[in-house]
Amino acid sequence: MTWQEAFRRDARGTEDDAAPDAGYKALMELIDDGFCVIQFIDGPRGPLSDYVHIEANSGYERHTGIDGIVGKTVFDVAPQDGAEWVKIYGEVLRTGEPLRFEREFVEVGRHVEVSATRVEPAAKAQVAVLFRDITERKRKERELRDSQRRAEKNARHIARALSAGAILGTWVWYLDSETFDLDEEFSRSMGLDPAQGAAGLTIDQIVVNVHEDDKPGLMAAIDRATQQTTPYAYQFRVKRADGLYHWVEANGRMEAETPRIFAGVLMDLDDRRAILEERDKAAAELSKLNETLEQRVEEQTAKLMQREGELRQAQKMEAVGQLTGGLAHDFNNLLTAISGSLDFVAKRLEDGRREEILRYLEAAQASTERAASVTQRLLAFSRQQSLMPKPTDVPQLVRSMEDLMRHTIGPHILVRAEGDGEAWPAMVDPNQLESALLNLCINSRDAMPDGGTITISTTNEAIETENSELPPGDYLRLSVHDTGTGMTSEEISKAFDPYFTTKPSEKGTGLGLSMVYGFARQSGGCATIDSELGKGTTVNIFLPRSVETVARAEEDLPVSEEPATGGGHTILVVDDEAIVRFVVVEALEEAGFTVYQAAHAAAGLQVLQDQPEVTLLLTDIGLPGGMTGRELAARAREAREDLRVMFMTGYDEEAATATTLTDTEVLLKPFDFDEMVRRVTSFANRTAA
Repeated sequence: MTWQEAFRRDARGTEDDAAPDAGYKALMELIDDGFCVIQFIDGPRGPLSDYVHIEANSGYERHTGIDGIVGKTVFDVAPQDGAEWVKIYGEVLRTGEPLRFEREFVEVGRHVEVSATRVEPAAKAQVAVLFRDITERKRKERELRDSQRRAEKNARHIARALSAGAILGTWVWYLDSETFDLDEEFSRSMGLDPAQGAAGLTIDQIVVNVHEDDKPGLMAAIDRATQQTTPYAYQFRVKRADGLYHWVEANGRMEAETPRIFAGVLMDLDDRRAILEERDKAAAELSKLNETLEQRVEEQTAKLMQREGELRQAQKMEAVGQLTGGLAHDFNNLLTAISGSLDFVAKRLEDGRREEILRYLEAAQASTERAASVTQRLLAFSRQQSLMPKPTDVPQLVRSMEDLMRHTIGPHILVRAEGDGEAWPAMVDPNQLESALLNLCINSRDAMPDGGTITISTTNEAIETENSELPPGDYLRLSVHDTGTGMTSEEISKAFDPYFTTKPSEKGTGLGLSMVYGFARQSGGCATIDSELGKGTTVNIFLPRSVETVARAEEDLPVSEEPATGGGHTILVVDDEAIVRFVVVEALEEAGFTVYQAAHAAAGLQVLQDQPEVTLLLTDIGLPGGMTGRELAARAREAREDLRVMFMTGYDEEAATATTLTDTEVLLKPFDFDEMVRRVTSFANRTAA
């Protein structure tokens, strides 16, 4: 009867027993092997994914080094390897088939030989395990295998070396009997007579021809080697029959302790020493050369870095020069028009010719609007414009612009819109997208002076891999294709640069495409160009897909022709620019508002504290004194939760998104003052409601 059968019998007990017979426990304590019973339990990995040790004999600790195992789970003692033990014993529990195997117990650093059997009935979910520590046996087996591999490897190496002439000879020294076994080549290499053989030779006779300077070191090395089992290697000179000293190297080791055997090989070093001497000589010459070479390389590297820096600076200044030159040209023209118009206004007032004033004011206003357009395009290129993105139905936006585009482009060009019925909504500022689309259509028109077709289409694009322009994700692609003259590869590479244009003088500023590119990048997408000379151009704008649905458009309400009025509301205007503050306050007061003003945030907070009747804060974003307009609004809301806030900004891209405040609006500078008053009035009236 096996121990497993005995265990099953004793574990079952009798029908009258309340617990299994304890006889097997005493039996298991008598054996030296480790023994335990494990109970499978449900664990975090699912049903029966863990087990706990419910019984163990004293041999368990002897064979594993773990004490107090009863009550511990497998993951308590084997957190890294526990899942594998559960898998092994779980198979025994599932099939009822006994299992015998050897395995490394990683956590305790031992190898164990294991026998496992299921405790019947299977419903108990128990497995009995008998095991012993076989770590020492495994170590000896491993050492034996390693020794055999080394011996085979050494034999192969020696055979190859002898056939190649690298080994001069071999020796075996039986230390207990003080006898030697030397081959003829060894004797000849040590300057001895091979015909005499090794009978009766002593170690002193064997080394008699070793150079006197090398003999003491050689004998000391031999004494050390024969006292330990580590490898022995020593180089020395020996005189041979030709009367010359030759360099050799002895390699060996103690092969056994009982009887003591010291064996090894003698290797020729003459050729190697000659090579080493040549190498050392070449290394010395190379080192001397490297000393000057490193200096030359450093000097050349310094010159290259200097030239690279000069080139980068030149490129930077060229770009800055191109940008500032274009800006200076545009703004000098605009300032000339504004200044000249104002001069004429002053002269006509002096002459009493008031009827001519209006046209000069209109000219100044038009120049101001052009300056604002240039500024907005530059901000778009530099990705600093204020955007108010929202879920947008782009095909619907294109359809709503068809009439405007046809009137702008002219009757000689056909405009076609091809919308995707399943197009995704895009997260984008619709007003800025309209401006970008109109710019692209105007560019296409200029590329088709003799007429042609502009096709506007939308397509869903799923980008799955990272590229230089877009991270993976879903995008809506808006494409504007024309049948115009096309572009060269060089023109395509510069097309998005500010103030680069292929149009004749006075026909374009070169800001349109740069604005489109900056707007697309700031919106989280990108813009690309596909073109071929004579076959037309396609500009693609990739816009991020919106996870929100597009809100249903409200019906357009009729705009009141009546001028906006303040209706008794009180407003605080905060702006550090005195002239801007002056005209804003003037416009609001004329509209009937009561207006307070401040030049910085601290003064604004004081006004809000002193004037509780203020219901609306109109503040610039960029304020001096260490507190921005957003911070001012947040501080003001802490004290006045009902205070409504409207921001003014000329460049701050975070104006609409960087604040967590609700019920805010943004005015983009420069603005039309009638429009400003209308929006403030509407905002204030909503506050009152």
